[in-house]
Amino acid sequence: MLRSNGSCRSYILQPFGAGYPDLLQKFAIFGIFAIGFNILFGLTGYLSFGHAAFLGIGSYTAVWTFKLLSMNPLPAVLLATLLGGLFAALIGFISLRRTGIYFSILTLAFAQMSYNLAYSVLTPITNGETGLQLRQADPRVLDVAFGRDYGAVLPSSDLFGIGMTGYPGFYFCAAVLILCFYISMRIFRSPFGMMLRAVKSIQNRMNYTGLNTRPYALAAFVISGMYAGLAGGLLAVTDPLAGAERMQWTASGEVVLMTILGGTGTLLGPVIGAGAIKYFENIFSAFNESILLNTFNFLPETLQHAVVSIASLFVGEGWYLTLGALFMVIVIFLPGGLMEGVRRIGLVVKRKFGVGQDDNPPAPAE
Repeated sequence: MLRSNGSCRSYILQPFGAGYPDLLQKFAIFGIFAIGFNILFGLTGYLSFGHAAFLGIGSYTAVWTFKLLSMNPLPAVLLATLLGGLFAALIGFISLRRTGIYFSILTLAFAQMSYNLAYSVLTPITNGETGLQLRQADPRVLDVAFGRDYGAVLPSSDLFGIGMTGYPGFYFCAAVLILCFYISMRIFRSPFGMMLRAVKSIQNRMNYTGLNTRPYALAAFVISGMYAGLAGGLLAVTDPLAGAERMQWTASGEVVLMTILGGTGTLLGPVIGAGAIKYFENIFSAFNESILLNTFNFLPETLQHAVVSIASLFVGEGWYLTLGALFMVIVIFLPGGLMEGVRRIGLVVKRKFGVGQDDNPPAPAE
């Protein structure tokens, strides 16, 4: 449903979630998460199943920043990024002693350890299964020092008086996404990025020449962890709470799907993959039996119930079955992800309409 303001932007972006700013925030936040993961997986080929740990660390750090310092999101996202990078340096230093499937298993083990620590052992810090939330009695020393008084109302994050909910929150996340994309683009096109690609393709040859590739892989791992920490911090900025569920292995698997679905090793692919998964998740998970019955009410009653019974397996709580089928189709027919599909369409357009071709080709040499 469209917003009551009926603005032009809502009509233009309505098919992509413009009526739902919370969904747009997820597009931007998980786009950042996928961009960071792509710096590691797309450039070096190291497949991590533990990036949810950094996402959770970023969320917990941001909420504690809100509780102790200020409701301004800038210190929260800065500290979330730094803590995500420090935690990634610790895990990467150990995990990168192995490669291939052993590296993936190590990162998965660290992520599950982090999840269990947050869920049960570190409850004084994480508040366990209830999750870390804001309270009116929190000190917020910086806000108090500058005379901010929230009264009896539970505060929410705000950027110098601008609330981080709704569209303002999306604009803030989108601005951070653009900055992160620019940094990723510079990394991809830098000599450092070329070294990371060499780690992916000819790591053994580089080791034989005496070049130690581990510092480059560790640097990529830390940068990727900082992106994940930043994404976790932004999740807390738009919704000031943090729970252990953000550190589960399913969150790590989701970012892997986003990157592969969009196009591993491409600049724009992970953002497209993140947007596609979150968009379809929002669509298919919202369907229930009553909506399906209304959708197929033009069918005879017996056939209607049969169709609804089958369709209900792919929507609602079973929407992951649809995601799995979509992922299979992409992997089979577009191994390079959605970006490969875009390139194929571009080639077809060029061949059919002659776009980009020289109208006067040079004459053959005599």
